[in-house]
Amino acid sequence: MPTTDVLPAPEPTAPGADPKRFRALAVIALAQLMVVLDASVVIVALPSAQRALHISVADRQWVVTCYTLAFGTLLLLGGRIADYLGRRRMFVVGLLGFAASSALGGLAQDPAMLYGARVLQGAFAAVMAPAALSLISTTFTEPKERARAFGVYGAIAGGGAAVGLILGGTLTQFASWRWTLLINVPIAAFAALAARRVVRESRSPATGGYDLLGATTVTAALFMLVYGFSTAGTDGWSSPITLALLSAAVAGLVTFVAVELRSAHPLFPMRVVLDRNRAGSFLTSLLVGCAMLGTFLFLTYFFQGTLHYSVVRTGFAFLPFSAGIVTGATVSSRLLPRVGPRTLMVGGLTVAAVGLALFSRIHVDSSYLALVLPAELVVSLGMGTTFVPMSSTALVGVDARDAGVASALVNTTQQAGSSLGTALLNTVAASATTSFALAHPRLAGLARVAPVHGYTTGFALSAGLVLAAAVTSAALIRAGRGDLTPVPDADARAVVSAAEAELLGTAPALSAEPA
Repeated sequence: MPTTDVLPAPEPTAPGADPKRFRALAVIALAQLMVVLDASVVIVALPSAQRALHISVADRQWVVTCYTLAFGTLLLLGGRIADYLGRRRMFVVGLLGFAASSALGGLAQDPAMLYGARVLQGAFAAVMAPAALSLISTTFTEPKERARAFGVYGAIAGGGAAVGLILGGTLTQFASWRWTLLINVPIAAFAALAARRVVRESRSPATGGYDLLGATTVTAALFMLVYGFSTAGTDGWSSPITLALLSAAVAGLVTFVAVELRSAHPLFPMRVVLDRNRAGSFLTSLLVGCAMLGTFLFLTYFFQGTLHYSVVRTGFAFLPFSAGIVTGATVSSRLLPRVGPRTLMVGGLTVAAVGLALFSRIHVDSSYLALVLPAELVVSLGMGTTFVPMSSTALVGVDARDAGVASALVNTTQQAGSSLGTALLNTVAASATTSFALAHPRLAGLARVAPVHGYTTGFALSAGLVLAAAVTSAALIRAGRGDLTPVPDADARAVVSAAEAELLGTAPALSAEPA
């Protein structure tokens, strides 16, 4: 894990600086830790929750997708709401709402209750995350202090993802999977109370411009797309319900574009994506999101269902991802000013695709040390190398008024991709499992072999998606070394450490400007 100062060293205080700013940073970092922990602990605990609530194989992805879909589609709207209604106020509202929805999920008695709680968690996180980033920007006005504050925030994002894997395994194995959600309640309640005392309120002088129609349209379209992918797993790709859902999703996305082109305050300004470099960054982020969260899902079930790892051991088995991400991102941040973003993105994505292809070779007797660990390291090194230039390219040539939304769009596209990809990959894997079982009804050990065949099919599709992202980067990214805005060292450390959490689709995009 990266070694970053927990508290910045004393520096000359800027005139008018908030005397409680470092206590405010501690509260904001605590909230970020809770969000990152929640994502990683839920992934490790998912098999236990599936058994307890009798969730089908086709529907298990909704535990992940409900959160990422709500978070990704409402993130930009949440930032606008926080700017206009007050960032501290909405930060506290987000914390309390996240606590309440976590409690609802932890007490869920059936799948629908758990899915609903995860939607609410994502919605409140979409308000809390941009408010937190904006509060750091407005609280720390001195450039060096601000850079170091973002460094602390990013380190929490990266470190929390790794801690969550272990904590989730421990809570699930020695208590219950429910505590992976219930643990958020006291943390959020404490952070909300502390925020009222130490965080200074701020808001944008502008008013209006929520673009509720755009937010509603894109959320509905993506929901129908995800639901269509899920339905294909049970009813088939050519079934009337699947075709109807996918057609409605396409119509909804077209409507969303039309709404955004005519909106006075668009949620998704089309001018931001018209530049080929930024378009390449966002499309790459979308494809990476599609590929990666499903990969974690398959590995979780492979570790626990095939290799019979305990939940705690599963958490430790994921830890090499952390080391690979941090190593790759650290090297990438140093090479970026020398070689430019295109080389790093294409190279990193190609390496990650090779690692996913290695995962597609696993079988029921695969050794963790001989195959799984090397594949983990290859994928994580490749993805770590990709994140830093991908985030930097999203801001190439962007107007100052669009800097916040351009930065946030990297995370928004990745969250949307995670929702779509998890549904698609789970459907493909489940279909492959069923087809294999029907084709080999008398095969010895079929109950173990068939699911692994489904996982390997999913890994192969993930490799194809990441390879498509590499081709996209090669075709669209043209920014050179001189086109990138210099990044202070502490900001670079923030991006490096946050990249680990971004791999799980959880960390909000880092921006030095309010969204």
